[in-house]
Amino acid sequence: MYGGELIAKVLKKRGVEFLFALCGGHISPILVGAKKQGIKVIDVRHEATAVFAADCYGRLTGIPGVAAVTAGPGVTNSVTAIKNAQIAQSPLILLGGAVATILKNRGALQDIEQIELYKTITKWVVTIEQDCDIIPILEEAFEVAASGVPGPVFIECPIDILYDEALVKKWYSMSLGKPKSISGKIISWYIKHHADRLFTCQDKEQIVSEIESIVPFAIDQKDLGLVLTYINNAKKPIMIIGSQALFKIQNVPNLPLAIERLGIPVYLTGMARGLLGENHKLNLYHNKKRALQEADLVILAGMPMDFRLDYGRMISRNAELITLNRKKEELKKNRKPTLGVQTDVSTFLIALANIHKIDKFYWDDWLLKLKQINSEGIEKINTFKDIETKYINPLKLCIEINKIIDNNSIIVGDGGDFVATASYLIHPKAPLSWLDPGPYGTLGVGAGFALAAKLVHPEKEIWLLYGDGAAGYSITEFDTFVRHKIPIIAVVGNDAGWTQITRDQVEYLKDDVGTTLTYSNYDVVAKGYGAEGIKIDSLKGIQSVLQRAKEISLNGSPVLINALIGKTDFRKGSISI
Repeated sequence: MYGGELIAKVLKKRGVEFLFALCGGHISPILVGAKKQGIKVIDVRHEATAVFAADCYGRLTGIPGVAAVTAGPGVTNSVTAIKNAQIAQSPLILLGGAVATILKNRGALQDIEQIELYKTITKWVVTIEQDCDIIPILEEAFEVAASGVPGPVFIECPIDILYDEALVKKWYSMSLGKPKSISGKIISWYIKHHADRLFTCQDKEQIVSEIESIVPFAIDQKDLGLVLTYINNAKKPIMIIGSQALFKIQNVPNLPLAIERLGIPVYLTGMARGLLGENHKLNLYHNKKRALQEADLVILAGMPMDFRLDYGRMISRNAELITLNRKKEELKKNRKPTLGVQTDVSTFLIALANIHKIDKFYWDDWLLKLKQINSEGIEKINTFKDIETKYINPLKLCIEINKIIDNNSIIVGDGGDFVATASYLIHPKAPLSWLDPGPYGTLGVGAGFALAAKLVHPEKEIWLLYGDGAAGYSITEFDTFVRHKIPIIAVVGNDAGWTQITRDQVEYLKDDVGTTLTYSNYDVVAKGYGAEGIKIDSLKGIQSVLQRAKEISLNGSPVLINALIGKTDFRKGSISI
């Protein structure tokens, strides 16, 4: 069994169903080996898409997603997507091709220093140096990627370790010829010795280990008691739940019940959106800053105090602050909490709910006040949705989309102004049904996320919301959707510009240079790749257009709706710096 097959064997044992890749001569044995093991190879049109897909796979399953890219440019094309996964704390493994071990640093094609490049953006980097290393390195990679604070791992896979021993040694001997000089004989001996060292385990049986459960974070009963005391003493509590609460996939079904039992009003952010459905009485959407200024207890569960909370300044200084986070450094980031607990968020909240017995709802008056604050946010939205704009008012378009998505839909957001507007108005209906880049704010995740989401949940409808700027990063993957029969529904909010940037740039610098686009025919691009494309420029018949897109998807074809929209000042001044 050659090296590529051994890698695939470990992937199969670890439950990997899909290998996301863009082909290259350095990684061919991995792709062929994966196919032999029954792993479906999903080949894409850009390496970043492969990594974004692996990222999404890890988020939705808890099993590290795996991507394979070729050496040099393939590895460097993956950097942004890996950094996005690191900041989003997504478990994934990137298999990067590399030149033959004996040619390292000798000017071979696509030979660069890949290990140093990836050291600062992954949890672990490692080079496979001989066939004996393949199984233990892959097994450790899965443990590292998924344990503690999840994140990406980079494994460098030299080409001569991936192929069959006999073939590699043949290549080596062909390069030598018949040595005549003493120096030639020394070089010949060295090369043969090097080749033998690569395959020290070739004749030994190599066994893939059984999967062992990752040891979870321990729950300290003292911490549970302290948090419970703060909750019982609070008159105006708020809980903010972030993406980390969804990391332990097996806990997701029990988490909504735990939140209900705690009875604390919540704001759901990141991947936690949709955790309580759309209309749960505890779930708040708008005017979070004002609510946090009035709260006397804030439980920050699974997100740091970063720019999204104005670095902690959004929370009243008079409030007791409890932070729950897997990452120790994020417990005190930007502001010291009253109590910080390093823990798995969902495990802790479920354990807390199990000892928090309530006979009535403690905070009826407070929740009523929060509902009023939330309603004021809705009123502000309403003032903008009724403004007449060129083409479709983007807020109205989002409202119409929200009407037609169902409990079986997953929403992927990839864009700036349009997607941020959608986040106010399009409400996911179930847990793990909202996917966006995360706090890195990367554009280009859309196609990879949508691809993986549909593969993991083929029974669900996948809605990909594109800004027209962001669409340019991955619209070419409609070719991938067509080839692999991935029937997603994409909606491009096409306002002919990088509007989130334009708005402030023009106000402060009086120039829109570099921020203007055109009302491009993205629907025609989709058709060119063999998908369906629809163009709309008014709300007339919008529900029939959206319903038609659903039917096209149901019949097995990907579809793109090119929705020409106007501009509003709804998000004026919202750019984060």
